[in-house]
Amino acid sequence: MDSRRDTPRFSFRGVNHIALVARDMARTVAFYRDLLGMPLVKTLELPDGKGQHFFFDAGGGASIAFFWFPDAPEAQPGIVQAPRGGGPSAHGSMNHLALDVAPEELEVFRHRLVEAGVDVTDVVSHRDPSPLVGDDPTFIRSIYFHDPDGIRLEFAAWARELTPLDVSHAPRSAAALQP
Repeated sequence: MDSRRDTPRFSFRGVNHIALVARDMARTVAFYRDLLGMPLVKTLELPDGKGQHFFFDAGGGASIAFFWFPDAPEAQPGIVQAPRGGGPSAHGSMNHLALDVAPEELEVFRHRLVEAGVDVTDVVSHRDPSPLVGDDPTFIRSIYFHDPDGIRLEFAAWARELTPLDVSHAPRSAAALQP
């Protein structure tokens, strides 16, 4: 399968930021800055009392940003079948946000979250059933938990280096499911 790695149409340096919406900015700051330890690197008051826009350093040049709108409508979350782990979510919604962590820190970070009273999954080893990937099919290890607004977060640690053999499936079309 052509992964187009050799002929990029755009040149990316990574994710700059993702922008989410918080119900309560003070509670969001308490979670991301005070509990998770993400430095608050930029704050903005939106004109005409329309709200706030805050950025947290997520490492590697990436940020997680939040808007707070005083007159925002109530949440319209995606449908997630398994709230503590994986599961399907609605089209056009965000299933979860994965933050890259060092493999040796995953258990330590899980313990810290548990100590802080956060409901967090056990470590999940995501395995590839393909015989082409070698002796250990685990490609990533993760823990899942939620922020105060119910956004599902993942701390993810790569378990091995990915190779071209990891790109071996053709994308499916929803049109093929139509009778």
